[in-house]
Amino acid sequence: MTGPVVVRDYEPPARLRGTDVPSLVWLHGGGFFAGGLDQPESHAVALAVAGSGVSVSTVQYRLAPLPGLPWVGRRGPEGRRRFPQAHDDVLAAYESVGARASAGVVVGGASAGACLAAGAAAALARAGAPPRGAVLAYGFFHRVLPRGPGVRHPVRGHRRVTHAPAMLDLANRSYAGRATEAFAGDGPLGGFPRTLMLDAERDAMRASADRFAADLGACGVTVDRDVLPGSVHAFLDRPGSAAFAAAVPRIGEWIRSLAG
Repeated sequence: MTGPVVVRDYEPPARLRGTDVPSLVWLHGGGFFAGGLDQPESHAVALAVAGSGVSVSTVQYRLAPLPGLPWVGRRGPEGRRRFPQAHDDVLAAYESVGARASAGVVVGGASAGACLAAGAAAALARAGAPPRGAVLAYGFFHRVLPRGPGVRHPVRGHRRVTHAPAMLDLANRSYAGRATEAFAGDGPLGGFPRTLMLDAERDAMRASADRFAADLGACGVTVDRDVLPGSVHAFLDRPGSAAFAAAVPRIGEWIRSLAG
């Protein structure tokens, strides 16, 4: 527990533990307004990555208002709030994990969790203390989703309503309110750490990831990027999928490559 922020730790088997491997702070998705520590995108991913030799801490950041229903669930200290509530929770968890992680911390997440991870990494970089790396899975990084024409064809109707650009923009506004600094892709990226990006081929959000990857590269950031063929959004929430089986070992391998 970090103040009001719940953090769940996953330790690797003793035979795989290494003092020079960074720890991972991992954030689930859910459009900022849903999700939790028990969903596969959090629990199953953390178990698998820890099993590869990386200490993982998942974070139950506080949730944002429901899109279009900003008055629901707002009461009380743990009520739904807009930016920077979740952002501050992530930074508090990062600080707590970093205090006991001798090899430093990688911050990562999926979907909305990737947005929060990128926002935390950018804020830490601006403060002169960037994380060891960032792992961003099928995230979105801009307040308004780029309308990438190269993404439309392979999506072919997947989540045609819930992931329509207008619906995604509504969820973003519900999280960010009027804050212009809520999305890393809309701000300065100098000092951003080395980054692994794992994206779904059939995902409307990939238009944002395409632009963010290009912008990071233009700033001199080393970006390792995999777009998994045939995959769809939230593949890390499906432990039985081929995309999950390919992506999770990649995360562990990439983090271990930062050792030393």
